[in-house]
Amino acid sequence: MEVDVRSGRWAGLAAVAAALLAALSVPAGSPAQADPDQQAKLRRLTKEAADLSKAYRGEIVSLEDAQLAVDKAAKRVKKLKVDLRGAERQVAEFAQTAYMGGGFDPSQFFTMTADLGSLSTFAYLSSAKSERLTSIQWLIGQQQKAAKDADAEIDRLQAHIKELKAKQREVETKMARYGFQTPDAGTGLTARLVTVRNAIMQNFPMPFGVGCLRPGDPGEHGKGRACDFMMSGGGRMPDATAKARGDALAQWCIEHAQQYGIMYIIWQQRFYDMRTGTGWRMMADRGGITANHYDHVHVSVL
Repeated sequence: MEVDVRSGRWAGLAAVAAALLAALSVPAGSPAQADPDQQAKLRRLTKEAADLSKAYRGEIVSLEDAQLAVDKAAKRVKKLKVDLRGAERQVAEFAQTAYMGGGFDPSQFFTMTADLGSLSTFAYLSSAKSERLTSIQWLIGQQQKAAKDADAEIDRLQAHIKELKAKQREVETKMARYGFQTPDAGTGLTARLVTVRNAIMQNFPMPFGVGCLRPGDPGEHGKGRACDFMMSGGGRMPDATAKARGDALAQWCIEHAQQYGIMYIIWQQRFYDMRTGTGWRMMADRGGITANHYDHVHVSVL
């Protein structure tokens, strides 16, 4: 009979503990509850971004940066949710162990309120258990912050798409003078890119080489519309002389953009989009010297 009573008490305890932990992990009105709506919104914005890239006749670096930021924020929310579920399971296991060992009074659960401060009532557990509870407090706070950050990134993406749409007619007018070109079957590059590449190489020495076609690349390199003009080798930062050469090459592209149909350039973690006319803008950190274009000038053409 004692076993039945203890089992019944534990069943009640488990139910209350589960409810408490659920209340702690997803408070009423938290951003996590908006996930389905935000996912639908994000799918719509992703489609709008793809349509804009077609209208702008190529990649829009600032838009790609915004989408990367949203993706990173969403992944952080997902990871924190997984971490929180794991921490909650550990706390539930600790509570069960303490109760079955006779050192736990389930009635204490019923005096608690579903707020973070109520976790202090578990202080009689071992320090390891207390650390897990503190971890839950921290994870809940981080999850809520990450969810808000993800919402903010999605809102920024939406605002940027709206801004680009407002400029679309102006951009299309600018681009009307440049016909659409397909890559040459032999080189895999468009005639416009070949012309730009040759002009740049006539004006600037290229001791570290030039890379253009990149088969399978989903961006401009794969379409035969972009070249990387290397200012150093082996993923190293360029020295002062090479840095000055890259600066001069980038400025040459800006000054000759209309003449040659240059679409945008990337250099030193900054990009300059000739279509939008917004000047130099910083890029998001993509994780390395080459990824951030510190060792090469990227040039894309229409």
